[in-house]
Order: sequence, then structure tokens, then C-alpha cells
Amino acid sequence: MMRWQIHRAMLLAALAFATPWASAQQVPLQDKPFAEHKIVLQLSDGDVKKQALVLSVANNLLKAYDPDKVAIEVVVFGPGIDLLFTGSERRKQVESLIAQGVRFDICLNTLDTIERESGKRPEFIPAATPVQVGVGQILFLAENGYTVVRP
Repeated sequence: MMRWQIHRAMLLAALAFATPWASAQQVPLQDKPFAEHKIVLQLSDGDVKKQALVLSVANNLLKAYDPDKVAIEVVVFGPGIDLLFTGSERRKQVESLIAQGVRFDICLNTLDTIERESGKRPEFIPAATPVQVGVGQILFLAENGYTVVRP
């Protein structure tokens, strides 16, 4: 009887530790079975030059490697989130990269903060992939073989 209670307690403890992580991971990995390179580009800066640099890096990676051989994910959070607003002047570039297989993740926590502070939730490019925690998504990707790059 005591052994069963110990096993049950261990199982409950394991579930308690697993639950926060499971809820933080929002989207599955990209379906790119032939990808030889996996890169996550972090964008947490509202500077337009840095935003342009991230887009340039993603574009250059697509040119350097066959799009089927590279998985690129751009995770935006904090001030970098402006890049994915519907009124962004770089919207066409973002949508072009999405059409070529680059995934853009937008942090819902950042959107919630903006809404709480301004009273209005900003609209973002519909093709962007919402994730609850931007940094959590970066960690998830890094733990699954992605190289984190912060241009």
C-alpha cells in the first residue's frame, strides 16, 4: 500500500511540474522534415533598423539555403511587436516571407499588456502565429534544435 502512495505522489508531482510548460508552448514545430538548418530570430526591439535587419537575415537565409532545407521562425515580443501590426510599413515584406515558409510568432502577453495600458487591442497581420509567451516559444524552439539568433 505504501509503495502505491509513493508512486501516486511522484506522478502528481511530475504532472504539477509539467503543466506550466505544456500551457506555455503554443504551437507545434514547423513541418519541415528536410530542414538541415533551424533558426529562430528574436525580435524584441522597436527600432526600425533592427526590424529591417531581422527581415533581411530571414531573406538572406532563404537565398543561401533551399527554402525546404531551412526552417526559420521569427518570434516578436515587447517593442518588436510593432512589426506585425496591420498598419506596419513592412507588412508586405513580412507576408512575402510568410509565403516562402518563414513563420512569424506574435506574443499574446505583449498584446494583452498593450490592451491593458491603452484600452485597445492592436490588430496584427492575420498570417502571424499567436503564441502565449514569446520567450517561452524561443525556449521551446531552442530545446528542439533551433539556433537562436538575435540580429
